[in-house]
Amino acid sequence: MIGALYEEALQGGDVDVEYSDGQVRPLAAGRWLRPIDGDRGLLDRCDGPTLDVGSGPGRLTTELARRGVPVLGIDIAPLAVALTRRAGGAALCRNVFEPLPGTGRWAVALLADGNIGIGGDPGALLLRLRELVRPGGAVIAELAPPGTPTAVDRVRLRHGGRVADWFTWATVCADDIGPLARRSGFPSAEHWTEAGRWFATLT
Repeated sequence: MIGALYEEALQGGDVDVEYSDGQVRPLAAGRWLRPIDGDRGLLDRCDGPTLDVGSGPGRLTTELARRGVPVLGIDIAPLAVALTRRAGGAALCRNVFEPLPGTGRWAVALLADGNIGIGGDPGALLLRLRELVRPGGAVIAELAPPGTPTAVDRVRLRHGGRVADWFTWATVCADDIGPLARRSGFPSAEHWTEAGRWFATLT
Protein backbone atom coordinates (compact mmCIF):
# COMPACT_ATOMS: atom_id res chain seq x y z
CA MET A 1 0.00 0.00 0.00
CA ILE A 2 2.92 2.39 0.65
CA GLY A 3 4.02 1.98 -2.95
CA ALA A 4 0.51 2.22 -4.34
CA LEU A 5 -0.26 5.49 -2.57
CA TYR A 6 3.14 6.94 -3.45
CA GLU A 7 2.50 6.12 -7.10
CA GLU A 8 -0.92 7.77 -6.85
CA ALA A 9 0.82 10.88 -5.53
CA LEU A 10 3.21 10.87 -8.51
CA GLN A 11 0.14 10.84 -10.75
CA GLY A 12 -1.36 13.88 -9.06
CA GLY A 13 -3.33 12.30 -6.23
CA ASP A 14 -3.82 14.30 -3.03
CA VAL A 15 -1.86 11.93 -0.78
CA ASP A 16 -0.94 13.03 2.75
CA VAL A 17 1.74 12.00 5.21
CA GLU A 18 0.25 11.20 8.61
CA TYR A 19 2.52 11.27 11.67
CA SER A 20 1.98 9.10 14.73
CA ASP A 21 1.38 12.23 16.82
CA GLY A 22 -1.59 13.14 14.63
CA GLN A 23 0.03 15.72 12.34
CA VAL A 24 -0.94 15.47 8.68
CA ARG A 25 1.01 17.12 5.85
CA PRO A 26 0.59 16.90 2.08
CA LEU A 27 3.15 14.69 0.35
CA ALA A 28 3.06 16.96 -2.74
CA ALA A 29 5.03 14.44 -4.81
CA GLY A 30 4.42 16.43 -7.97
CA ARG A 31 7.25 18.78 -6.99
CA TRP A 32 9.74 16.01 -7.77
CA LEU A 33 8.65 15.87 -11.42
CA ARG A 34 10.38 19.12 -12.38
CA PRO A 35 13.52 21.08 -11.42
CA ILE A 36 13.55 22.65 -7.95
CA ASP A 37 15.44 25.80 -7.00
CA GLY A 38 18.74 24.71 -5.50
CA ASP A 39 19.15 21.65 -7.72
CA ARG A 40 21.95 23.24 -9.73
CA GLY A 41 24.44 23.37 -6.86
CA LEU A 42 23.60 19.78 -5.99
CA LEU A 43 24.11 18.59 -9.55
CA ASP A 44 27.32 20.58 -10.07
CA ARG A 45 28.94 18.62 -7.22
CA CYS A 46 28.22 15.25 -8.85
CA ASP A 47 31.55 15.11 -10.65
CA GLY A 48 31.79 11.38 -11.29
CA PRO A 49 29.69 8.22 -11.50
CA THR A 50 26.67 8.94 -9.30
CA LEU A 51 24.15 6.72 -7.53
CA ASP A 52 20.89 8.63 -6.98
CA VAL A 53 19.34 6.94 -3.93
CA GLY A 54 15.57 7.27 -3.72
CA SER A 55 15.58 8.84 -7.17
CA GLY A 56 11.79 9.11 -7.45
CA PRO A 57 10.61 10.11 -10.92
CA GLY A 58 14.20 10.92 -11.84
CA ARG A 59 14.55 14.68 -12.25
CA LEU A 60 18.14 14.58 -10.95
CA THR A 61 19.07 11.27 -12.59
CA THR A 62 17.93 12.44 -16.00
CA GLU A 63 19.61 15.85 -15.70
CA LEU A 64 22.92 14.22 -14.76
CA ALA A 65 22.58 11.89 -17.74
CA ARG A 66 21.90 14.90 -19.98
CA ARG A 67 25.14 16.43 -18.66
CA GLY A 68 27.05 13.28 -19.57
CA VAL A 69 27.59 12.11 -15.98
CA PRO A 70 27.33 8.30 -15.55
CA VAL A 71 24.36 7.90 -13.22
CA LEU A 72 21.97 5.27 -11.92
CA GLY A 73 18.77 5.98 -10.03
CA ILE A 74 17.28 3.50 -7.58
CA ASP A 75 13.78 3.62 -6.13
CA ILE A 76 11.37 1.10 -4.63
CA ALA A 77 8.39 2.34 -6.68
CA PRO A 78 8.02 0.77 -10.15
CA LEU A 79 6.21 3.83 -11.50
CA ALA A 80 9.02 6.14 -10.37
CA VAL A 81 11.55 3.91 -12.13
CA ALA A 82 9.38 3.83 -15.27
CA LEU A 83 9.10 7.63 -15.29
CA THR A 84 12.88 7.95 -14.98
CA ARG A 85 13.49 5.56 -17.86
CA ARG A 86 10.83 7.28 -19.98
CA ALA A 87 12.66 10.57 -19.45
CA GLY A 88 15.96 9.06 -20.59
CA GLY A 89 17.60 8.08 -17.29
CA ALA A 90 18.86 4.69 -16.15
CA ALA A 91 17.06 3.37 -13.06
CA LEU A 92 16.46 0.15 -11.15
CA CYS A 93 13.60 -0.82 -8.84
CA ARG A 94 15.81 -1.60 -5.88
CA ASN A 95 16.17 -0.96 -2.15
CA VAL A 96 19.50 0.65 -1.23
CA PHE A 97 20.24 -2.18 1.21
CA GLU A 98 19.92 -4.82 -1.54
CA PRO A 99 22.82 -5.86 -3.80
CA LEU A 100 23.55 -3.06 -6.28
CA PRO A 101 25.75 -2.72 -9.34
CA GLY A 102 28.96 -0.76 -8.94
CA THR A 103 29.36 -1.44 -5.22
CA GLY A 104 32.54 0.21 -4.02
CA ARG A 105 33.02 2.14 -7.28
CA TRP A 106 30.58 5.07 -7.17
CA ALA A 107 32.17 8.52 -6.92
CA VAL A 108 29.04 10.07 -5.42
CA ALA A 109 25.94 8.78 -3.65
CA LEU A 110 23.15 11.34 -3.75
CA LEU A 111 20.54 11.73 -0.98
CA ALA A 112 18.34 14.58 -2.20
CA ASP A 113 14.89 15.65 -0.98
CA GLY A 114 15.45 14.44 2.56
CA ASN A 115 16.31 10.90 1.52
CA ILE A 116 18.83 10.66 4.36
CA GLY A 117 15.66 9.68 6.24
CA ILE A 118 15.23 6.43 4.30
CA GLY A 119 14.74 3.51 6.67
CA GLY A 120 14.57 5.71 9.76
CA ASP A 121 18.23 5.06 10.65
CA PRO A 122 20.58 7.62 9.04
CA GLY A 123 23.63 5.99 10.59
CA ALA A 124 22.86 2.62 9.01
CA LEU A 125 22.13 4.30 5.68
CA LEU A 126 25.43 6.19 5.68
CA LEU A 127 27.33 3.04 6.62
CA ARG A 128 25.72 1.34 3.62
CA LEU A 129 26.69 4.24 1.36
CA ARG A 130 30.26 4.03 2.70
CA GLU A 131 30.26 0.52 1.19
CA LEU A 132 28.84 1.73 -2.11
CA VAL A 133 31.14 4.68 -2.81
CA ARG A 134 34.77 4.24 -3.72
CA PRO A 135 37.66 5.28 -1.46
CA GLY A 136 37.64 9.07 -1.48
CA GLY A 137 34.06 9.08 -2.72
CA ALA A 138 31.36 11.36 -1.37
CA VAL A 139 27.80 11.35 -0.12
CA ILE A 140 25.84 14.50 -0.93
CA ALA A 141 22.88 14.80 1.43
CA GLU A 142 20.03 17.28 1.70
CA LEU A 143 19.33 18.15 5.33
CA ALA A 144 16.80 19.96 7.47
CA PRO A 145 17.67 23.61 8.25
CA PRO A 146 19.69 24.48 11.36
CA GLY A 147 17.55 24.51 14.47
CA THR A 148 15.25 21.74 13.21
CA PRO A 149 15.14 18.80 15.63
CA THR A 150 16.87 15.66 14.40
CA ALA A 151 14.25 12.97 14.90
CA VAL A 152 12.87 9.60 13.85
CA ASP A 153 9.13 9.57 13.20
CA ARG A 154 6.56 6.89 12.55
CA VAL A 155 4.56 7.91 9.49
CA ARG A 156 2.16 6.51 6.95
CA LEU A 157 0.61 7.65 3.69
CA ARG A 158 -3.10 8.23 3.44
CA HIS A 159 -5.55 9.18 0.71
CA GLY A 160 -9.16 9.57 1.70
CA GLY A 161 -10.09 6.49 3.69
CA ARG A 162 -7.13 4.45 2.46
CA VAL A 163 -4.00 4.21 4.58
CA ALA A 164 -0.66 2.46 4.17
CA ASP A 165 1.31 0.66 6.86
CA TRP A 166 3.34 2.68 9.35
CA PHE A 167 7.05 3.05 8.61
CA THR A 168 9.93 5.04 10.10
CA TRP A 169 11.46 8.13 8.53
CA ALA A 170 14.27 10.27 9.89
CA THR A 171 14.99 13.98 9.79
CA VAL A 172 18.60 15.09 10.15
CA CYS A 173 19.40 18.70 11.02
CA ALA A 174 22.35 20.39 9.31
CA ASP A 175 23.72 21.09 12.81
CA ASP A 176 23.97 17.36 13.56
CA ILE A 177 25.43 15.89 10.38
CA GLY A 178 29.12 16.18 11.38
CA PRO A 179 29.16 13.67 14.26
CA LEU A 180 26.84 11.33 12.37
CA ALA A 181 29.10 11.44 9.32
CA ARG A 182 32.23 10.70 11.37
CA ARG A 183 30.59 7.71 13.05
CA SER A 184 29.70 6.39 9.59
CA GLY A 185 33.20 6.63 8.12
CA PHE A 186 33.06 10.12 6.58
CA PRO A 187 35.50 12.36 8.52
CA SER A 188 34.49 15.58 6.76
CA ALA A 189 31.10 17.27 6.29
CA GLU A 190 31.13 20.45 4.20
CA HIS A 191 27.89 22.45 4.46
CA TRP A 192 26.31 24.76 1.94
CA THR A 193 22.91 26.31 1.35
CA GLU A 194 21.13 27.33 -1.82
CA ALA A 195 17.62 28.63 -2.48
CA GLY A 196 16.66 28.02 1.14
CA ARG A 197 17.78 24.38 1.04
CA TRP A 198 20.58 22.91 3.18
CA PHE A 199 23.14 20.33 2.05
CA ALA A 200 26.35 18.65 3.10
CA THR A 201 29.07 16.82 1.20
CA LEU A 202 30.44 13.96 3.29
CA THR A 203 33.90 12.68 2.42
